[in-house]
Amino acid sequence: MNSLQDRLLAAHARGDRKALVDLYTEAADITDHLDTACFYMTHAYIFALELGDPAADALYHRLKAHGRV
Repeated sequence: MNSLQDRLLAAHARGDRKALVDLYTEAADITDHLDTACFYMTHAYIFALELGDPAADALYHRLKAHGRV
């Protein structure tokens, strides 16, 4: 299985914004560092907003809970 980094790079290369929402959310979920998690969530949130993806709402609330919005 490809690493998360490989999957992120591939999704960027093909312009797959839905995959980027999912992959950046996955990255946020697996890190133990809050700043890093919020960095990834911010990326996921922006791509979700661009797509009108319903995941944007949950990402917004997660970021807000950490004082990032």
